Amino acid sequence: MTTLIQLSVALLGGLLMSRIAKKLNLPAVTAYLVAGLLLGPYIIGAFKVPGIGFASEEQIEAFNLISQTALGFIAFTIGNEFRVEQIKQMGARAILIGIFQAVITTVFVDCALIALHFISPATISLSSAITLGAIAAATAPAATLMVVRQYKADGPMTKLLLLVVAIDDAVGLVLFSVSFGIARVLESGHVSVATVILEPIIEVTLSILLGALIGVALHFVEKFFHSRSKRLSISIGFVLLAIGISMMEFDIGGLHVGFSLLLVLMMCGTLFCNICDFSEELMSRVDGWTAPLFVLFFVLSGAELDLKILSNPLVLLIGVVYIIFRSLGKYSGAYICCTATKCSQTIRRNLGITLLPQAGVALGMAMTAVELSDGASVRNVVLFSVLVYELVGPALTKHALISAGEITPEGKTSARTKNKPSDKKLGIG
Repeated sequence: MTTLIQLSVALLGGLLMSRIAKKLNLPAVTAYLVAGLLLGPYIIGAFKVPGIGFASEEQIEAFNLISQTALGFIAFTIGNEFRVEQIKQMGARAILIGIFQAVITTVFVDCALIALHFISPATISLSSAITLGAIAAATAPAATLMVVRQYKADGPMTKLLLLVVAIDDAVGLVLFSVSFGIARVLESGHVSVATVILEPIIEVTLSILLGALIGVALHFVEKFFHSRSKRLSISIGFVLLAIGISMMEFDIGGLHVGFSLLLVLMMCGTLFCNICDFSEELMSRVDGWTAPLFVLFFVLSGAELDLKILSNPLVLLIGVVYIIFRSLGKYSGAYICCTATKCSQTIRRNLGITLLPQAGVALGMAMTAVELSDGASVRNVVLFSVLVYELVGPALTKHALISAGEITPEGKTSARTKNKPSDKKLGIG
């Protein structure tokens, strides 16, 4: 009973907060995060009224399945952006930008934090500096997608952005696996080829294969049904199946093998949308079904934000350096790559800003990094950056898309009706 009340309060609280956000001209996703922060264990939850807010981190973690499910549907939705016609238009460009802006960001943060280590070794260890550099590469696809969907953003930069965000997380996963392997080598003195090279390659490969297999199976089963409601139910069933399998981990011959939930669901969505001739109509129905799920995801994400870290000067120092150099890396990396691939000046100026949000994927990496000698510091720095990026990132993404001319600010006429898909040509200079 209490659980249902908590979920209803979280859902209604997020939606009511979005009305305030609209008055302030802020994206709805920011409102959901703020609602979660208010309902979390440091504000309303601190009163420990049963069902009203979240009294502890354990209560929030109990809803982890909801967060994982929402993240899976978000990844599936992004996968549907990889349609053949779009890949033909900007596939090579998106891949190059996705890879190199992530690498450049990692280099920027690595250089800054390694320099901080040599200036003050007690502030941060070398292994933590290298690990944080890799975590910096990850971008939060959820916040970006929600802003795009809320304002019906459409145009060459929006299409490129969704492709880059998807590629970015795959690259971030590989960079983190390699960097974390090096960090463990620095601490233990033992070089493990399996940890540094084989495990990340196996994880990415298995995730892509699993996603492709489930995507093909989904299309095969869908063909036996013609009812829209049954096709919707089958789609949801297969996505839930993919999420469940993606959460499995096992050991084979001394190698720790797992899957990337984001990669599995993105690949599943990509295969499905390209081989199914009614995927667009079906996806619009899936989007309607998942709307409350996404609200809960962001409210729970807001509730997870740890305000205690704001009282730790060391975390704030490292966090500020991390945020500054990650932001510089994302912006300059995107600008350099866009220039090299001959994107328009508008895309060059704005794409990097839309890549700033950071959340779930980075937090997952930070939880893994806790194994390091000062891994708790890594986790707290990432928590601090997520607190900052999640509260300001969606608004910056909205501003960048407005600057690019791909969404119309909401006024007397809603952006939901004014911003309709168009056949804009690619922004190639």
